[in-house]
Amino acid sequence: MASSGSGRSASEGSSSTQSSSVQQRKKLSSICDTCKGKMQLVADLLLLCSETRPVVTADGVAVAETFEQCRDTVIARTKELSILTHDIQSQLNMGRFVEVGDRLLEMGDLVVSLTECSAHAAYLAAVETTGSQPCLPGLVDRYKVTRCRHEVEQSCSILRVTSLPDLTPQLLLELSQNISRSLKTLTDASGLASERSKDRFAKEQFKLSVKSISTSGTALLACVREVKTQPSELTRNRCVLFSAALVQAVNALVGFATEPQFLGRAASVSPEGKGVQTAVLGGAMSVVSACVLLTQGLRDVSQHPESSTKMADYRERLRNSACAVSDGCTLLSQALRERSSPRTLPPVNSHSVN
Repeated sequence: MASSGSGRSASEGSSSTQSSSVQQRKKLSSICDTCKGKMQLVADLLLLCSETRPVVTADGVAVAETFEQCRDTVIARTKELSILTHDIQSQLNMGRFVEVGDRLLEMGDLVVSLTECSAHAAYLAAVETTGSQPCLPGLVDRYKVTRCRHEVEQSCSILRVTSLPDLTPQLLLELSQNISRSLKTLTDASGLASERSKDRFAKEQFKLSVKSISTSGTALLACVREVKTQPSELTRNRCVLFSAALVQAVNALVGFATEPQFLGRAASVSPEGKGVQTAVLGGAMSVVSACVLLTQGLRDVSQHPESSTKMADYRERLRNSACAVSDGCTLLSQALRERSSPRTLPPVNSHSVN
């Protein structure tokens, strides 16, 4: 009898461990999607955009005052990225999926920061060349408000597709904070645009748009609090309903705010400045592309059991992606130090990170 009970206990323990591993892999896969989307969006907005503009923070301040500050920051970020990439592989080899997810979130934020500083460095270097003219700021910064729209869309998408058991209090808190932070940035930017605008219709429309996202946001966040305290399919479905209304309101506001008349004028760059800019942006693109491939590799590993016949290929791709990250960091650092590069364009297959 004792032997039978012991067998049951061992079986239950094994089943619990397997279930935990499956959940951890599922969570890692979700983090991979989040990080990939964030890195791609920022690259599309800053590295693949044809317009030359400075990069500002959510507070409306430039990410750095001088090219030298940007250069030093980016080079420091590349070193941090190399350490993180190595750590991700080490944690994965030990089967620590939770730790891998944590490091991947750090990597996503680091790549965004690196991309922003690189794009700003490219702008500063370009407008410093003879014959170039700096940009003329407008009422709205397109990068800032477009990123906010993406954050809201992503948070609402997670609310829509996540099953009730997976909507943990911690996840709901994170989503609420992300939405609130983005709505505040949009509200502040729109309020400032309304104050500075000389057009009567624009002044009023910015105010009305803020009211729209504020009302929709308040309604959604109330639903999120309700599903947190009273979890049920009914309360979850309310989140789905009201998230759609918020996304629509935010899309309308950002669509209006990014009309050409509110964006000012992009910089006019000389051929020499264009060469410097392309070298720096190309180096940054190499880093982002490699990090996206690394994230895709992690997702492949997380979605398949270790016994899969494809696992060896997935892990090899992962190692190659990590090497590509290191090579990209070297290329970017070289471009920033020399303000030129033997590879003045991203690789042919990296013109889009999608």
